[in-house]
Amino acid sequence: MLSIIILAAGKGTRMNSLLPKVLQPLAGKPLLEHVICTSKALKPHEIFIVHGFAGELIQQRFQSNLDLKWAQQKEQLGTGHAVMQAAKTISNKNNALILYGDVPLVSIETLSLLIEGHQDNGISLLTALLPYADGYGRIIRHDGDIKAIIEDSEATDAEKRINEINTGIMYCDAGQLNNWLNRLNNNNAKGEYYLTDIIGMAVKDGAKVRGIKAKNWEEVMGINDKKELATAERLLQKDLAEDLMEQGVSLLDPARLDIRGTLTCGKDVIIDVNVIFEGEVRLGDNVNIGPNNIIRNSKIHNNTIIHANCHIDGAIIGQKSAIGPYARLRPGTDLKDNVKIGNFVEVKKSTVGENTKINHLSYIGDAKVGTSVNIGAGTITCNYDGANKHITEIKEGAFIGSGVELVAPVVIEKNATIGAGSTISKSAPKERLTLERSKQTTHDNWQRPKKS
Repeated sequence: MLSIIILAAGKGTRMNSLLPKVLQPLAGKPLLEHVICTSKALKPHEIFIVHGFAGELIQQRFQSNLDLKWAQQKEQLGTGHAVMQAAKTISNKNNALILYGDVPLVSIETLSLLIEGHQDNGISLLTALLPYADGYGRIIRHDGDIKAIIEDSEATDAEKRINEINTGIMYCDAGQLNNWLNRLNNNNAKGEYYLTDIIGMAVKDGAKVRGIKAKNWEEVMGINDKKELATAERLLQKDLAEDLMEQGVSLLDPARLDIRGTLTCGKDVIIDVNVIFEGEVRLGDNVNIGPNNIIRNSKIHNNTIIHANCHIDGAIIGQKSAIGPYARLRPGTDLKDNVKIGNFVEVKKSTVGENTKINHLSYIGDAKVGTSVNIGAGTITCNYDGANKHITEIKEGAFIGSGVELVAPVVIEKNATIGAGSTISKSAPKERLTLERSKQTTHDNWQRPKKS
């Protein structure tokens, strides 16, 4: 059985942040969450999170993950010491995979290669080829197997020319791991227990140390500061964009797309530049997303177009609809098929029936709007009385003129017409014109005030 240990105890001083390093956001999720998601894809028996700095905050963030196990590193005494806190509770019959909460881009495929072909009593170590390996421990091989890790400060000129480095990600028998951990010492300048020292122990014990190279160095990069966090963000977004294009999505500029959650697309989807997807978003077939849109936790059905500069959050949009430009759909918005929501229209917690048009400068909140309704420019539902929200119901075929205020609770009956400029506070009967206006007057002796 597989036991995974994720080291997440570091403070991350170079982040200059109140958040611990593993909670820094990457593509809308904490660094640690990416590692946890990858770990779960390997279907392990158990996942241990070794926490230290701000451990309560980290546990609180992942409290819904009831299958996680937690181990505390009270003192920061090195990576070997951190692994000890979890390894001592793992069955010696299991295999252990050691990961890092600040290395979020490592792929399932790479970890699977690390696990496959593992030999009992040995170690499988993930390595990487760097263009510039300065500062990293170099991998020394003989006949293909790893024989040593030489720290940069101790390397000869020839060894410094080696560009294969140690990532610290390793897989081995839990029993052997505990044996080596128990033999670690802290006889070094920092007084810490280094996990890498077990490689030398394994070689001396005659165990095979198998090195597996990552497909690229970027997937094993550690995140230590905001510059590296930004680099990782772009690398991850590049991978996400390439995945979408392989699925048939047309991205007008793959470099100007941000996915901060999960995006699922149908066939022949087109996404213009500077679009941000957050949370869980589903796009149907032939959906066209214009530039500069923010779409969060929403479902957009087939053949719908989202024009530029819209903000869509928690909405369901039916087929053959058109939204925007400059529209805002707030949580609880449910638009049926062939609905038109135009520029500077805001809809909140409302259902809108098929073939309805709300084209200009309107606010529709806490409303039930029927089919084939036309709502004129500048119409608002006055849904809040200062203490409670009330429902506005506009039934099938109603026509609402421009500049109308509908004071909820109120019902506009089927095929009713509301004259422009009206304030409606009583139900309007079906198939009738309803007006509410004061008498227009002109004052001959009035003068416009002047600035004193």
